[in-house]
Amino acid sequence: MTDQQRDTASGLTRRKALAALGAGGAAWLLRGTVGPDSAQAVGTAPAGLPAGLTPYQRVYENWAGEVRTDPLWVCAPRTPQQVADVADWAHAGGWRLRPQGHRHGWSPLTVAPGTPSSARVLLVDTTQHLTAVALNGSSVSEAPTVRVQTGASMEDLLADLAGHGLGVTGCPAPGDLTVGGVLAIGGHGTAVPANGETAPTGHGWGSLSSQVVSLTVVAWDSAQGRYALREFHRSEADTAAFLVQLGRAFLTEVVLRVGADRNLRCVSRLDVPADELFAAPGASGGRTFADFVDRDGRAEAIWYAFTSHPWLKTWRVTPAHPFAARTVTEPYNYPFSDNIPKPVAELAGQLLEGAWGLAPTFGQLQFLITKIGLTGDLTDVLLSTGLLRSLLTGELITHLLADGLHSDLWGPSRALLQYVRPTTLRVTASGYAILTRRADLQWAVSEFAAYYQRLLTEYQQRGEYPVNGAVEIRVTGLDDPAACGVPGAQAPLLSALRPDPARPEWDTAVWVDVLSLPGTPGLHRFCRELEQFLLRTFDGTRAGLRVEWSKGWAYTEDAAWADPDVLGRAIPDSLRTDGGPGWDEAVAVLDRHDPHRVFGNPLLDGLLRTP
Repeated sequence: MTDQQRDTASGLTRRKALAALGAGGAAWLLRGTVGPDSAQAVGTAPAGLPAGLTPYQRVYENWAGEVRTDPLWVCAPRTPQQVADVADWAHAGGWRLRPQGHRHGWSPLTVAPGTPSSARVLLVDTTQHLTAVALNGSSVSEAPTVRVQTGASMEDLLADLAGHGLGVTGCPAPGDLTVGGVLAIGGHGTAVPANGETAPTGHGWGSLSSQVVSLTVVAWDSAQGRYALREFHRSEADTAAFLVQLGRAFLTEVVLRVGADRNLRCVSRLDVPADELFAAPGASGGRTFADFVDRDGRAEAIWYAFTSHPWLKTWRVTPAHPFAARTVTEPYNYPFSDNIPKPVAELAGQLLEGAWGLAPTFGQLQFLITKIGLTGDLTDVLLSTGLLRSLLTGELITHLLADGLHSDLWGPSRALLQYVRPTTLRVTASGYAILTRRADLQWAVSEFAAYYQRLLTEYQQRGEYPVNGAVEIRVTGLDDPAACGVPGAQAPLLSALRPDPARPEWDTAVWVDVLSLPGTPGLHRFCRELEQFLLRTFDGTRAGLRVEWSKGWAYTEDAAWADPDVLGRAIPDSLRTDGGPGWDEAVAVLDRHDPHRVFGNPLLDGLLRTP
């Protein structure tokens, strides 16, 4: 695609672009766009920036296109000191700075949708220069550490670690995330100890933030009357507020504790029906979600809307190559989902043009393509009829089979833990973490799944189809300060995975996400009903609920991140505690080190406030 084509398309909304491009352009559109540099400047460039910083304009658009702005001014510091210098400039001139990475997120933690060019907001792009990665020798409990600047991508970080035989236990599936972005929102993977498994030195079961040994922050220095770089060690109390900070602070560099890499075997299966996998506790047969977690320790279920059998992936630590498994050495090993097949793109285009009743067909099409790509089984294809059969062309099937089968893979952890490319389907997502006892894992999963299915059916019976993507379910441990190996370390105060001192038996988090194409009618209302159910059911008695910062939450009937009760009460209360520092302490620390709120935006102003 040429620059002119990008400029033209960027000025259209997602639906208008579909109409303009037609079904043939849907594949491009659904991969999303990153706002291009503006063809000509809008307004006057900010004056007086520190030497070496040249401003330019760019439209900001996030992963699903729900957060989109007018062209905003951007700069790309070459050094951490330049970030501190531009913070001084912003404070003096009444500007606000927003760290910007690869924009692979959903919630408006960077900027608000519709932010105009006239806003005094300067985006600070970390991905161009603040990307250094260097392995350190370490005296911390015999485990190595890595010093990494926050603009480095997770893909580059894990590739560098793999080159030294190192890795992490849990990381997000996309590689196009910056380290700073992952730490800002408590990014995680899916991992708990399998029966009999213990974490090796340098590994933990929670978020990447748990692995932080030290971090460097742009903080206000009251003695000097300016912003300056300050390194915080994990043993310092204030550090706990920066480990997950939602972009309310600017981290330039971190030191992470890591450990020896472990080979994994990832097995995909589609033969367990949802009513068995997500059954209430007590079901026999050994094929519940909790059964798979107990055996392998790592599991993810992807349940396409209006289908009966989820795509279940499990990862097991497997040092030696299993005979039946296919060896992989690089990430992104599911080409059928990484690169959107033309029939999926065209059907998604029909949905976005208003044919929302095709959601069941869309879910079944995604399931069948997944099944062919994983197993090569064409039985369901031969039995399908009508529109579905017409979409599953011989050309498509031949293409899927040409990639080889992907149901049993083995290799270094990086090759199996990163499996989402930027070219995958751009859907919006709600997200929550249910904190509970490991023994109650299946109960939590079954409660969620039963209500979700009931709600989806009720909407369908009324002729409404608010969900056309999938449900994703994963499980992690909680953030354990011991994972960093630093005596006196605290858990990240704003992490959804922070343990609750009042409920020490809660040792597990069940992550539940609902995915759908942005703009789907009824989606916000559906997500609100689901969110209210989660708040009622996991009310702190048997389990607790926290939001997944990067996703959708605080739903009203027509918007996300908008419900005043969830924003002002439920979320802060979920991270408050009587047994130690929590929400209020984190807000106080962030305010103290940035009293002028240079690093903030409207959502954070309302959410992170002193009571």
